[in-house]
Amino acid sequence: MTKIFETDLQGKHVVIVGGSSGMGKATAKLSVALGANVTIASRSADKLTAAAAEIGEVKTAPIDMTDEAAVKAWAAQLGTVDHLVISASSAAHGAFAELPTDDLRGMLAAKFIGPYVTAREVLPALEKGGSITFFSGVLSRRPSAGATGLGAVNAAVEALSKGLAQELAGRARVNCISPGMVATEAYDAMPPDARDAMYAVVAESLPVGRIGQADEIAQAVIMAMTNGFLTGAVLDIDGGHLVRG
Repeated sequence: MTKIFETDLQGKHVVIVGGSSGMGKATAKLSVALGANVTIASRSADKLTAAAAEIGEVKTAPIDMTDEAAVKAWAAQLGTVDHLVISASSAAHGAFAELPTDDLRGMLAAKFIGPYVTAREVLPALEKGGSITFFSGVLSRRPSAGATGLGAVNAAVEALSKGLAQELAGRARVNCISPGMVATEAYDAMPPDARDAMYAVVAESLPVGRIGQADEIAQAVIMAMTNGFLTGAVLDIDGGHLVRG
């Protein structure tokens, strides 16, 4: 399969919004290793610089997806794009009756409206037969208390992916990656003991007996980019979260 991936990505322009950390960065690394020309974008110029030093040959672009004018200007100068991946997101947790509306709006802007606008603006540069890959999350179809808002936003991203797969039929394939809990920098702000305890509890609940790694999600993204028969799909890379007891 690696040889197929190498053939399919060799010399292709892969744009990864959210490519400075976590699953996006892992996807950028694997794409570069498979011969792609990669552009990574995110809000933090410092993170982009650090990620580029780690990844190697990659272009960077400091872009805030919630700034529509900036997204339009950036997309207009991208040149030809073969695959667009939008892994950047935002999560706001809180009980339904307590989550501040501004937090909900911010999450909707970063996780749904931003990706919507970014895909729309990059579309004119997308080569026919290319792909768009969005990211949602397991809470879309297995909600949990204290994350109802996040689950609803994830579900919206999945609906967007399926709708665009129909609307862009013959133009581009559109899919969505739905990760379970994955060990990334997103949890770096937590005290290490609390983070490890959280990982252990989740691992025990999953059929695979552990949480995910960013590289495993990257493998799924590469498959979504390179499999020409895949569109309108939500890929659950979740360790069995949706089928656990």
